[in-house]
Amino acid sequence: MSHSPNDLKIEEKVPLAPLTTFGVGGAARFYVRAETEAQVVAALGFAAEYGFDVFVLGGGSNVLIADGGFDGLVLRVALKGIAVDGPRVTAGAGEDWDEFCEFCVANELAGIECLSGIPGTVGGTPVQNVGAYGQEVSETIVRVRVFDRKTRELLDLGRDECRFGYRASIFNTTEKNRFVVLAVTFELVPGGAPKIVYEDLRAHFGDRRPTLAETREAVRTIRAQKAMLVRQGGPDANSAGSFFKNPVVSAERFAKLLETAKSDGIESVPNFPGGDGFCKIPAAWLIEKSGFHKGYTLGRAGLSTLHTLALTNRGDATAGEIIALKNEIQIAVRNKFGIELVPEPVFVGF
Repeated sequence: MSHSPNDLKIEEKVPLAPLTTFGVGGAARFYVRAETEAQVVAALGFAAEYGFDVFVLGGGSNVLIADGGFDGLVLRVALKGIAVDGPRVTAGAGEDWDEFCEFCVANELAGIECLSGIPGTVGGTPVQNVGAYGQEVSETIVRVRVFDRKTRELLDLGRDECRFGYRASIFNTTEKNRFVVLAVTFELVPGGAPKIVYEDLRAHFGDRRPTLAETREAVRTIRAQKAMLVRQGGPDANSAGSFFKNPVVSAERFAKLLETAKSDGIESVPNFPGGDGFCKIPAAWLIEKSGFHKGYTLGRAGLSTLHTLALTNRGDATAGEIIALKNEIQIAVRNKFGIELVPEPVFVGF
């Protein structure tokens, strides 16, 4: 099937599991791999004309597809290209994120080196305001080029218009499903120093000031030790990375949590600044203290053998089994600490 005006290739009944890092889920009723802005616009026009729901797929690293698949159009945004203009670097939404980090580090452009090794594509990073090891993309993003499905316009949104927050932006909150990210522009620091604030990185380098390249490799090593490194293979490879967000609670709520922990013989609760009187609690710690260990399994789903924050497909798991494990963990943490863990991945077709 083709759809004018761009000789768009629209495929039917395309299995989605191989296109995701989880490796689970059913097929898409319709599927388009768009390599140009015009193809993105045409694909969305096709969906609008026939009234199909649309899911935009990037690197497939932060999604869980339902076993029944998706009864609509799956649009894979595969726009490529990297352009450097002084400190500003613009990358197509379909560029591999880790390879983009490698490019910037090789060109001595500082600002995203601590985000190395994360699976996915450039286009997915502003949606969740991807962050790790002391950096977030919101620190360096200056412009996001999008297609507005509501007005059917191509727009350039500035940083403030994206309303970035912790793992949040307008793209996954107030304007969810409205915009399709086509390209992202970052303002980096030529010849700048790496950002060494994360505890593991500080311990790794001690008093020595590393280069950007050394920082990137250290980050990738640390991620590999937690089974969170893109394309690392092994028994923990089929996952969506961190499955739950680290809860952010008020000082009052944290005090009550500390009381609960102490009554259970736990003397301290790890926490980090969450801004404006709030603090962030590691979700992995909550999971472990609620009775789950590394390598825990439920059917063919399980926790990573290296990090309890990653839910994994242990081999031919169904989306239903992943959801069952998610629910078991959420209930246990809620019952023990009164905290609701919020999943990071996007659930598609449920």
